Amino acid sequence: MAFIDYYKILGIEKKASADDIKKAYRKLARKYHPDINPNDKEAEKKFKEINEANEVLSNAENRAKYDKYGEHWKHGEEYERAQQQQRQQQYPGNSGSGFSGADYGGSEDFSDFFQSMFGGNFGRSARGSASGKFKGQDISGELNLNLRDAYKTHQQTFEINGKKIRITIPAGVYDGQQIKLKGHGNPGMNGGPNGDLYITFNITEDKDFKREGDNLRASVDIDLYTAVLGGDVNIQTLDGSVKLKVKPGTQNGTTVRLKGKGFPIYKKENEFGDLYVTYNVKIPTHLTEKQKELFQQLKNS
Repeated sequence: MAFIDYYKILGIEKKASADDIKKAYRKLARKYHPDINPNDKEAEKKFKEINEANEVLSNAENRAKYDKYGEHWKHGEEYERAQQQQRQQQYPGNSGSGFSGADYGGSEDFSDFFQSMFGGNFGRSARGSASGKFKGQDISGELNLNLRDAYKTHQQTFEINGKKIRITIPAGVYDGQQIKLKGHGNPGMNGGPNGDLYITFNITEDKDFKREGDNLRASVDIDLYTAVLGGDVNIQTLDGSVKLKVKPGTQNGTTVRLKGKGFPIYKKENEFGDLYVTYNVKIPTHLTEKQKELFQQLKNS
């Protein structure tokens, strides 16, 4: 069984941080995503490898097992316990010696160890012999949303392993957030439970609003006359139009807060962040002679 180097697949060093892994995965996932490479079998294969590598390395517990057991990370501990029992049966007077993975010199030697331990039935045991029940492999993927989709609770349907899955996405999910769908991963082995499906949300930027946690930022143009004399201005929020009172003498760049008009707080019903609106004062152009004269009078007064 050939060793699968997940670090090499993601193009990172073995000492890479969790943030390095996330960045590498997201970059490669976008590059090889089936939507970007339709009918490209090689890209599809690469995309699956990238997801498999991320599923292992992005989980601290799975990564530790992989670093110890190599491609057999999912069942290494079970085999280790079985080998320890076997050694204790062979050497009952040495029950405290125990088996350590280090005795076998690294992940490249695990295939020979498993083969000697289970003989020619090793392949069949992984598919469902009496050697034990094993949970199926977890799988992961990304789901792209725009900011307005993430603003409201809604349903989406997608296909995994030939099955259509409908999920309800709660309002307020954030970029990079991951959720788990229990039992929607790969099938278990030898009657074991299915793996889980991990979905990471990728939320694209919006042209009108910038999200900062649960708050939003936006800007609105106001004319010079409204800035000087005061008045009303209508602005669009993600929840409809709102009329703001502009105070006389408002300076360019002034920011006002609209409480509760920001982004919904994840899984907190009827709770929202705030919306911060910055005024951009537009200086009039193409003035008539009369208007210029009036401005001159103001300047000289």
